[in-house]
Amino acid sequence: MMAEPLDDYIDAVSKALALPVEEAWRPAVRANLEVSLRLGRMVDEFALPDETEPAPIFTA
Repeated sequence: MMAEPLDDYIDAVSKALALPVEEAWRPAVRANLEVSLRLGRMVDEFALPDETEPAPIFTA
């Protein structure tokens, strides 16, 4: 069975962070990454006009 790119990513990140990912957690971790990547693509593909200004930052 060939590994999925997200499985390779999960392996690399868990190793880099020294954060063990139990086998039972993998489907949930993969599903979360798929949703995050899909939402990130939507934001990235949203075209903004050149004159768009960043939102102001309010602090309390």
